[in-house]
Amino acid sequence: MFKFIRQYIKATDWFYLLLCISCSVLSVIALLSIGMDNGGFQLDAFTGEITGLGNYRDALVQAGASCIGIVCAIILSCIDYRSLAKIWPVHVGITWGLVLLTLTHLTIGPITLGYAPSNTDNYSWIRVSSLSLQPTELAKISFILTFAMHLDNVREHVNEPKTLAKLLLHILVPVVIIHIQGDDGTGIVFACIGCMMLFSAGLSWKYILSAVAAGAVGLAAVLNFFPDMLKGYQVDRILALLYPDDPAYRDIIQQQKGGRVAIGSGEILGRGFFNDDHSYVINAQDDFIFSYLAQCIGFVGCAIVLAMLFGIAIRTLTTGLRSEDHIGTYICVGVFAAMAWQIIINLGMNTMLLPVVGVTLPFLSAGGSSVLMMYLCVGLVCSVYIHNKKTLFST
Repeated sequence: MFKFIRQYIKATDWFYLLLCISCSVLSVIALLSIGMDNGGFQLDAFTGEITGLGNYRDALVQAGASCIGIVCAIILSCIDYRSLAKIWPVHVGITWGLVLLTLTHLTIGPITLGYAPSNTDNYSWIRVSSLSLQPTELAKISFILTFAMHLDNVREHVNEPKTLAKLLLHILVPVVIIHIQGDDGTGIVFACIGCMMLFSAGLSWKYILSAVAAGAVGLAAVLNFFPDMLKGYQVDRILALLYPDDPAYRDIIQQQKGGRVAIGSGEILGRGFFNDDHSYVINAQDDFIFSYLAQCIGFVGCAIVLAMLFGIAIRTLTTGLRSEDHIGTYICVGVFAAMAWQIIINLGMNTMLLPVVGVTLPFLSAGGSSVLMMYLCVGLVCSVYIHNKKTLFST
């Protein structure tokens, strides 16, 4: 066993894994602090005895999911990523089969298909008793693998209209399915992953600039002339950013205003964890974990956290550059896109630069499905690292 551990540490990118694990440790600490702020354990009203995990449940789930994720990442990294891509019918059938089940909105005993957490229209969850799973998070892994293989098969013809149309259809189908679920934030991330992987495969700039222009014109047209194409709350979230002081959007923008105040309240060194001196932030454990961290560890701490996330993202790209084949590069670019765009969108939400779209901060936001997906991505990147001998300076 010890021999295997030594060999694995020597073969894998241990610094990459250490950065990811450090983020998870910080996440659990922050969630424990949030749990204490919100009342801690569930207590009996008469005896005062502990009867449940209460507000510490998120921290326990995060710790458990992180440990399971690390084990899965290590196991996955020992499997050649080329083999994982070749068995695409298996993971596509499992992950997207679960995603399609969420469209049924059925409850069978303790199982609820198409479950939506409170105060959302996002029916992308499967709930079993008190546990829940978001299959679209796992489907990101399958999408990255299948799209990498698709790009590898047609890389010499990416800019041919017929080939490009098929590639765009490969991206559009999952985005449409996720839109039907009501999880447009995840749909945006899928689209960003696909577009960055296309770019890495050599997509012509004429297509890229045309797509950006068409997207900008299309969004403006929808907001001004076809607002019914978006849900009412989605339009309101966009307008609330443009008119934050309008009383009509007071409740909608309250969460983001609270998050921005919390970020500023941390000042240089922060207020620390596990005390009662924190500004209240709605859903701080989920999409607004960065705002909570900012008031706990301040500007200096946030700079360190962002450096860690940046390091993970850059390490992912450099692993792709050392890949001996294109499919390894495409996989790493896909993982990088998933991480980078979730970081950009989440920070934009926390700082009132982007509307709230329900995108988590990698490794840090509460959510077992999100954490597990990230560690599976880490496993894929480590697989590319281990199963390649090429270095960045090889000719």
